[in-house]
Amino acid sequence: MAEWGDLVAYIRQAYRVVRDEPDELRIRLVFGDDPDTEQRAQIVVIAREILDQREDWVQIATPFARHEEVDLLEVLTEVGEAIVVGGIAVMGDHVVLRHSLPLINLDINEFIDPLELVAGAAELLEQQFTGRDDY
Repeated sequence: MAEWGDLVAYIRQAYRVVRDEPDELRIRLVFGDDPDTEQRAQIVVIAREILDQREDWVQIATPFARHEEVDLLEVLTEVGEAIVVGGIAVMGDHVVLRHSLPLINLDINEFIDPLELVAGAAELLEQQFTGRDDY
């Protein structure tokens, strides 16, 4: 898989798409198969980015809190100690966990693993820092 259109086709087939635009998809991932625990969900934004006006990349980003609701130093410390993939950014009013990958020669597992890690980590951060399931 080396083109945005191929990745989009795969995402549409494999995930629940809640928003579909030319250079951005939003999917909803659900966590928790245990019938005794409440399911939680995470909205993930998958966007096409062009690096240096020549290279296609895909960015995976998911919000987990509003920046005014959390202690950013505490969040950054937690991410530095516990998260393997992704980085923290403030986008608008939200704190997001995000990761980017080059599309050229991208194998599907090189997309799926970071997607699941970013979404799962953001879900845990949301639960830890807000106690809610807003995203």
